[in-house]
Amino acid sequence: MKTTFASSAAAPMIRPEPPAAQPGVAFPVLGAISFTHLLNDMMQSVLLAIYPVLQGRFDLSFVQVGLITLAFQFSSSLLQPLVGRFTDRKPLPYSLPIGMSFTCAGLLLLSQAWSFPLVVLAATLVGAGSSVFHPESSRVARMASAGHHGLAQSIFQVGGNIGSSIGPLLAALLIVPRGQGSVAWVSLAALLGICILIGVSRWYAANLTSVRGRSSLGKVDNGLADRQVRGALMILLLLIFSKYFYLAGLNSYFTFFLIDRFGLDIQQAQYSLFVFLAGVATGTLVGGPVGDRIGRKRVIWGSILGTAPFSLALPYVNLQWTLILVFCAGVMIASAFPAIIVYAQELMPGKTGTVSGLFYGLAFGMAGIGAAVLGKLADLTSIAFVYHLCAYLPLLGLAAFFLPDMRRQSA
Repeated sequence: MKTTFASSAAAPMIRPEPPAAQPGVAFPVLGAISFTHLLNDMMQSVLLAIYPVLQGRFDLSFVQVGLITLAFQFSSSLLQPLVGRFTDRKPLPYSLPIGMSFTCAGLLLLSQAWSFPLVVLAATLVGAGSSVFHPESSRVARMASAGHHGLAQSIFQVGGNIGSSIGPLLAALLIVPRGQGSVAWVSLAALLGICILIGVSRWYAANLTSVRGRSSLGKVDNGLADRQVRGALMILLLLIFSKYFYLAGLNSYFTFFLIDRFGLDIQQAQYSLFVFLAGVATGTLVGGPVGDRIGRKRVIWGSILGTAPFSLALPYVNLQWTLILVFCAGVMIASAFPAIIVYAQELMPGKTGTVSGLFYGLAFGMAGIGAAVLGKLADLTSIAFVYHLCAYLPLLGLAAFFLPDMRRQSA
C-alpha cells in the first residue's frame, strides 16, 4: 500500500486543457463595414437624386431616365446573387475594395459624361460596385458577429439606411447648384471607402480559415428537410414583397400624400419624411439584437404584421398622429429585414453570400418595381387611394406563422 501510495503521489497531475477562447464580437470591423455601407448607399442615392440635372443637361425623355434606372438596377440587383454564389465557392476578400473602385470609376465617368450612352455606362458601374459590396460585406458581418448574427446585421444595415437618407441632401447642397461636374467630388467618398475596405479585407483574409471563419461561414445541419427550406424561402420572399412595396409607397410618395391631405409645403413635407426615415433607422438597429434574444421568427412575425395597426390608421388621422404613426410604422417594418437576412442564412448554412445577394438584390428590385407600380396607380386614381391600398400590405405578415422555428438551430 505504501509503495502504491508513493508512486501515485509522485505521478504528475494531469489537468484538462482549458477550452480555446471564443472570439468576441469584432465591433471595429462591424463599424468599418457599416460606415462603408453608409458611403456606398449614399453614392447610389446621389445617382438617383441628380436625375433632374442629367435631364436638363442631355434633354432626356422619361424613357431615357428609365433606361438609366434599368441599367443601375440590373447591375446592382440582378448581379448580387451571382456574385454571392461565386464568393461562397471561392472567397475573394479583396473584392470589397475592387467593388468600391467600380463605384468610384462610375462617379468619375458620370461627372464628365458627354453623351447619354456614357451616362448609362456610369450608372452600370455604380450598380456593379454595389453588387459586389453587399454580399461580401454580409459575409464579413457574419464572421465578425461571434454568434450575435442579428446584432451584426443591424449594425451593418443601419449604415445603409443613413447613407440613403444623406444622398439626396448631398445632391441638393452640392450637385444641383454646381452641375454635373461636381459629381467628381462625391467620388472622394468612394476613395475613402476603398482605403477602409483594404483594412477590412486584410482582417477578412486573416480570419477566413480561422475558428471564427469556419464557425460562422461553414455548413451546419439546421435539421430541416429540403421541402421545409424551400417553403420557408417562399414565405420570406412574400414578406420581402410586402415590406418593400409598403416602404416604396412611403419613401416615394409620402411627401405627396402630406401635401395633398394637409396642404404642407415641400420643405415641411421633407421634414416629415425624415421622421419616417428616423423610424426606419431605429427599427433596423433594434430588429437584429431582439432576434438574437427571442428568435428570428418572432421578430419577423411581429414586425411585419405589427405594422398593420399603424398602417391601417395612417390614412385617417390628423397631422400630429400621422407623424407618430409613420415613425412607429417605420420602426416596426424595418426591424424585420435584419431578422429575415439572418433567418435565411440559417436556412441555407454555408451560403451566406448567395442568400445575402439574393435578398438584397430582391429588396432593391422590389423597391424599384413598387415605386413604378404605385406611381402608375396614383396617376390612374389618387395618392390617397394608394395609401389606403398599401395599408393592407403588412397583413401579408400572417404568412410568417408558417415559418419553421429556428430558435433551437440558431441558439
